[in-house]
Amino acid sequence: MPDKKATRQQMNIFQRIWDSLRNFTRETVGELRKVSWPTRKETLHLTGIVLIVIALMAIILGVLDALYSQLMGLLI
Repeated sequence: MPDKKATRQQMNIFQRIWDSLRNFTRETVGELRKVSWPTRKETLHLTGIVLIVIALMAIILGVLDALYSQLMGLLI
């Protein structure tokens, strides 16, 4: 069995880049096959929660911004 390190050193830069990209792609696909993807129902449920939290934070930050603006207006 040939030594991988010796074989890799004999490759030119383009062959090494191609080899690295191929290995990266192979490993990425392998990892993505292990992922437990959510169902459509779970995705919609969690998206709804995220949108509600964003809306609440926008309201809270809007109120705090208005209060801060009023306070700065009184101080100036």
